Amino acid sequence: MLQINIERCLGCHSCELACAVEHSRSKILSEAIKESPPPGYRVSVIGVDGAVGPLQCRHCDDAACVMVCPSGALVKSEEGPVFLNYSLCVGCQLCVIACPFGVIYSDREGKAVIKCDLCRERLGREEDPACVTACPTGALRFEEPEMAKIKDGKDH
Repeated sequence: MLQINIERCLGCHSCELACAVEHSRSKILSEAIKESPPPGYRVSVIGVDGAVGPLQCRHCDDAACVMVCPSGALVKSEEGPVFLNYSLCVGCQLCVIACPFGVIYSDREGKAVIKCDLCRERLGREEDPACVTACPTGALRFEEPEMAKIKDGKDH
């Protein structure tokens, strides 16, 4: 899963930008900034008591978001991550309320939610999540627990 070394984070927001581009339609920065609606990111750089660091889904073992989801759109995979099936999301926002980390957001249209998916397509290609690749200081690392490779999903 994602490992964060808060002492290395500069607060540069490179992880946010990389996440937004990765979740854009074009996957190209120069095109993504022109998309409407603009792509959303699933990681936020926050500051607390003078320290800064990235905050995204922790893919909890006992995920409250999954427990409250009435449509079954949020699922804890056998491999560990919590994934969202966007097409099943009814936009009730119960998961937003239930998440203890505040890392599930309403999409720009308010029809569904978005959350970190660990760049599921990239993992399927055995690549690190975009936020990890973009981090200039190595504050973010991805360590895959002993699990089967996450299969590419089309409903996220």
